[in-house]
Order: sequence, then C-alpha cells, then structure tokens
Amino acid sequence: MKLLAGNSNLPLVRSISDYLEVPLTDASVRRFADEEVFVEINENVRGEDVFVIQSTSYPANDNLMELLICIDALRRASAKRITAVLPYFGYARQDRKPGPRTPISAKLVANLITTAGANRVLSIDLHAGQIQGFFDIPTDNLFASPVIATDIHARLGNRQLMVVSPDVGGVVRARGLAKRLNNAPLAIVDKRREKAGESEVMNIIGDVEGRSCVLIDDIVDSAGTLCNAAAALKQQGAVEVFAYCTHGVLSGGAATRVAKSELTELVVTDTIWSGEADPKDSKIRRLSVAPLLAEAIRRIADESSVSSLFD
Repeated sequence: MKLLAGNSNLPLVRSISDYLEVPLTDASVRRFADEEVFVEINENVRGEDVFVIQSTSYPANDNLMELLICIDALRRASAKRITAVLPYFGYARQDRKPGPRTPISAKLVANLITTAGANRVLSIDLHAGQIQGFFDIPTDNLFASPVIATDIHARLGNRQLMVVSPDVGGVVRARGLAKRLNNAPLAIVDKRREKAGESEVMNIIGDVEGRSCVLIDDIVDSAGTLCNAAAALKQQGAVEVFAYCTHGVLSGGAATRVAKSELTELVVTDTIWSGEADPKDSKIRRLSVAPLLAEAIRRIADESSVSSLFD
C-alpha cells in the first residue's frame, strides 16, 4: 500500500505514516502562479493500493480540487485501487434542501470524488450518516467516540458526568457516548436557530444540577451553539461544562468566543489543521485520531473488518 498526502493536514498524515511505518509517496502538490493546482507523482504506483489523505477543510475549494486532481493523477498512473481518506468531509452540512431552489452540495461533491476515479471513501463522523448513500462506491464512516470516551475516562472518570446533546438532532451521537461512559445520564439542549451561524438556547431537557456536563457534537464552527449551551447549563446548576467535538472548524472568532465562555474546556480532534499551534493559554485541546485512521487504512489494505474497530 502507498500513502499520498495532500496539503490540508500534513501533521495528521505524518502521524498516520509513522503509525503504519509506511513512508509517504514522493509527490509534488503545488500551485502555478495563477493558483491552479498541479500534481506530479514521482514514483511508480502502477498496480498499487493507494490512500489519498486530504481533509476538505478551509480553504475548502482549494483542498477539494487538490484531492480530485490527486485522484485523477493516480488513476492515470494505473493505480490498482484509490481510497479517498477524508478525515473531515467538507460540504457535509449541505446534505438536504433546507428551502426551495437550494443545492444538495454534499451529493455533488460525492459525485465529483467518484467521477475523479476514487474506488473507496474513508471518513470520520460524517455530519449525517445518509451521506454514505450519496456515494456509488464503498464508504466507511469511522466514529471518533472511542477516542473521545477514552479521554473522558482518563480525565473526568471520577466525576458525576452527564452527557449533553446540544440539539435534538445529535441525540443518537450523545446516547452512543453515554453508553460508552458506563451508561451516563443524558440531557438535551432545546434550541431554536433563526438563521445559519446563529443559535438561541431555549431550555434544558434533563436535570443537570450538580453534574459535570459533557457536550458532544460532530462539528464546532462558530462555537455559538456550544457557548450558549454552556451558559444555559451553568444557569441550571451544572458544576462545569466540557465540550467534545470531532471536527474543529473554528471559523471567525470562535477561539475568542470559547475563551470568554462558560466552557471549562473545548476538546477537538486533529481531523482539521489550522496551520498554526493553539495558544498555550487556550481552552482548546486536541486529540489525535491518527491511530484510528491508520488502523482503518491497514484493515482496508488487508481486506479485513473495519467495523470490528468499534466492537
């Protein structure tokens, strides 16, 4: 097997490479003067099982084009099988028509990846599980919950925990984490979103008084929802509020908003690389999903079970 790295998250790719003890494929992924993407693979990949690792995070369109062109280059170089590894799948929030005359961009991106020549897709915590059905090729959707649960056990295991879903749509995810945390009790934040990027917390369903609350979500973007939820939980008597999210998009002033919020800590995984280290006094901490992704890649290459990772 071979590993090909895009430029979106090189630290994660290097960690995967170290875990698997497989060197990265020698390739050049660069830009022309007008910002066109150019890819050149400098070693033979004919008949190889190649994994292209690229998050389609900010700048989403640039990173998506890199991924598509890498896949096309591999297909034309006669790679036997091409697996697109997307730790973070951009455009996933556009998985349905929220109103008339709007696109379903997640399906469009799935079509682009398939048409480019990918034979398989591997991702972590897709925003909606049905996105797997947008692809006409095998798709593996990994869960970050084992990594998150292990960290919670290690750091918060001796506290009275309550898992909290920041909205009704995330109840299944929260219930799954609560089960891993020795069937911890569950609460739900009832919120009403007036427009994209803004949320208003209405009330808390569940008794959180005296509890250490763990908010769980798949994506933290502006962090408005989490910060509002933390404030509401504190008002209802929660002792402290931690937030765990798989994908730390953290756009705009999200880091500043978290720093000023009632959150004790925001923990995200390294599916997205911001390009710089978090400040030392930041409330934001990162967990690595490199071992999880690397083990899934190994199992796909060996034609063994991926789902058994979560048994």
